[in-house]
Amino acid sequence: MPIRPLIIPAYLEAQQYDAKWFLEHIAEIREGIQRLQSDQPAVTVSIPAYNEEASILKTLWSLSRTITNQKVEILVVNNNSSDRTQELIELSGANWLIEKKQGVTHARNSGLQAAKGKIILNADADSFYSPYWVDLLSLPLKDETIACTYGRFAFLSEKPANRLPYFLYETLGDVFKAVKRRSNDEAMYVYGCSSGYRKEQGLSVDGYHHPPDTNEDGYLALKLRTKFGKLHKVTENRALVWTSDRRLMEQGGLFKAFLSRVRF
Repeated sequence: MPIRPLIIPAYLEAQQYDAKWFLEHIAEIREGIQRLQSDQPAVTVSIPAYNEEASILKTLWSLSRTITNQKVEILVVNNNSSDRTQELIELSGANWLIEKKQGVTHARNSGLQAAKGKIILNADADSFYSPYWVDLLSLPLKDETIACTYGRFAFLSEKPANRLPYFLYETLGDVFKAVKRRSNDEAMYVYGCSSGYRKEQGLSVDGYHHPPDTNEDGYLALKLRTKFGKLHKVTENRALVWTSDRRLMEQGGLFKAFLSRVRF
C-alpha cells in the first residue's frame, strides 16, 4: 500500500478558501461541470446533500477540475435542505433532484434511479476530490470480474494545522484495518465518499436498501460481490478523497477518535 502523503497535494490549495470564495468563482465551476457533462455520460457522480451550503461548492469545484476523456454527469440529490444548498447547486450547473424522504439511503437510491451514466460513483458533499479520482475509481470496472471499486480518504483540518498528526492517525488506521480485515468482511470498508459500481447491477440488487444495524454502502458492496464479482480497492494516493476533520473533532480529537476505533 502506498505511503500516505505527508504534504497536502498542490491541487488541494483551493480547499483553504471559504464558501464566499467559491461563490465568487461560480462561473469557473459551471464551466468545468459543463465541459464534463453529456446527455449520455459514461459515469455519474452521485452526491447526497443535506444542509451543505458551507461545503457543497468546494466539492463541486473539485469535481469540475476532473481530468478524464470520459463524459461525466455530476448529480446532486438535495435531501430536504433548509439552507442555501439548492440555490448553490443550481448556480453550479450540476444536475439535481430533490428527495423528500429523509435519510442518506433514500437519497442514494434516488441518485441511482436518476443517474444517466452506466457507472455510478458515490461522493459526499463535504469532501474534496482529486482531478484523477473519477478515472481511478471507474476504469477498473471495465474488468467484468470486478463488481465494486472503493477508495480511501484522508482528513483536512478546518483550521490551520500540521499534516503530520493526520498522517500518523491515517497510517495507524490503515494498519489497524489490515489486521481487522482478517476477521471482518472487506465490504465494511466500502464508504459512500468513494466507491463505484455499474448502475444496472446496483438496481438489480435493490440498491442501498439494507437490514437494520448495517451500513448502506457496505451492504450494497456485499450484495454486488455476492452476485457479480469481487471488490477492488484503489490504493493510489491520487485517488484519496479529502474530507473535513469535523467528525473527528466532534469525537474529541484524533487520539480519542483512534481509541474509539480500536475498541470497535
